Amino acid sequence: MENKKTGLYANGLVWFGAGVSIAEILTGMALAPLGMEKGIYAILLGHVIGCVLLFLAGVIGGKTGKSSMETVKISFGKYGSIFFAILNVIQLVGWTGIMIYDGALSANGIKDIGVWIWCLVIGGLILIWILIGLTKLGIINTIAMLALFVLTIILSVIIFKDNGRNISAEDLSFGAAVELSVAMPLSWLPLISDYTRNAEKPVKASAVSALVYGLVSCWMYVIGMGASLFTEESDIANVMVKAGLGIAGLLIIVFSTVTTTFLDAYSGGVSAGTIFSKLSEKWAAVAVAVIGTAGAIIFPMDDITDFLYLIGSVFAPMIAIQIADYFVMKKDSTVKALDVVSFAVWIVGFIIYRILMKVDMPVGNTFPCMIITAVLELIVIKTALTIRKK
Repeated sequence: MENKKTGLYANGLVWFGAGVSIAEILTGMALAPLGMEKGIYAILLGHVIGCVLLFLAGVIGGKTGKSSMETVKISFGKYGSIFFAILNVIQLVGWTGIMIYDGALSANGIKDIGVWIWCLVIGGLILIWILIGLTKLGIINTIAMLALFVLTIILSVIIFKDNGRNISAEDLSFGAAVELSVAMPLSWLPLISDYTRNAEKPVKASAVSALVYGLVSCWMYVIGMGASLFTEESDIANVMVKAGLGIAGLLIIVFSTVTTTFLDAYSGGVSAGTIFSKLSEKWAAVAVAVIGTAGAIIFPMDDITDFLYLIGSVFAPMIAIQIADYFVMKKDSTVKALDVVSFAVWIVGFIIYRILMKVDMPVGNTFPCMIITAVLELIVIKTALTIRKK
């Protein structure tokens, strides 16, 4: 869509916007039963795992100059790339709807004018962001991020000024909390190359993107967890109302939703361009935003746990195979119609993820699944090469 080279500041700004999110705050609230100390450890461990993977995925796109789904061709070939692009568009339409729904629900908690009206407002602003374009947002994005930065500091102070209710219910395992913390960085793995592909300095841009996102996302998780532990409310909108934030609270909710969901819709358009090469990425992104807005109005989207696990089971083994192929094996299946071997390994990785979901491990199930899948890919590819030489 836009081929202008982007600097480190622009990449950092994009991922700051991705991190400031109501969805991250709501996910952080789910960690409250673990207690503040253990909860923070789980958040940090989960984000270290997720953001290291995010960095590696970003480097692949940055160094090859390809979008996320175009880089998939390196491991899976043309039709493999189209397969994952279709799944990515579906999950991005889903994420767009979920984010708009969460934002509208929270906004309506502060100013009750109807959830569907807030869905239209947020969806409309996302369309404006898309039509302006990623590289042309410039001063608008800077002002929006600065405002969000100040407002989230105010929100943090309000939540943590009285920490007398830090009560742990201990009905959430540490491994489950880590998995919830990995979930958000993991959800961005199939997207990051859409933004690092045009970076002037791919490795540094990927590092800045992962670092900025990781720090801000951790901050949002802690805000959510603190809101549950230190206040009498489990609804972040009610916390803002009681704190007297009013319009400021609305700004946090609306603009954080817009700056995050814009990336989902934008990448949905980029992935659609992988499926249909003649399709305009910008107008495909508009379509994703419109469908997502309609979905947010029509369908209730309160519990996204199964959705997060589905994303993990599809894209965690996919990225693991890409990392093994690109950084270790130096494999390139771009010219192939379908790399059957790697696709078979992905199917095994998908099954492994679903099995590990039932096992409680201190580091969650995503990281072990990715390690097993990557090692399996290396063994299979090396074996195949040995056989061919004979």
